[in-house]
Amino acid sequence: MTVARISEISSVSPTSFGDAIVQGVARANKTLKNVKGAWVKDQEVTIDNGKITGYKVILKVTFVLTD
Repeated sequence: MTVARISEISSVSPTSFGDAIVQGVARANKTLKNVKGAWVKDQEVTIDNGKITGYKVILKVTFVLTD
């Protein structure tokens, strides 16, 4: 039997949504063991003086619990 947990994290990149996802998953892997998947719950941009300055994603990261 496998039991998994889901943690919600946010990640911001000055480059793109894709980069924010990659950075978020990489960071989650440093803390969580057995990361098996992630999905984007939400995304938004930050704007300063009419220009996009950041791409933010909210990720739900799934990881398998161990004994």
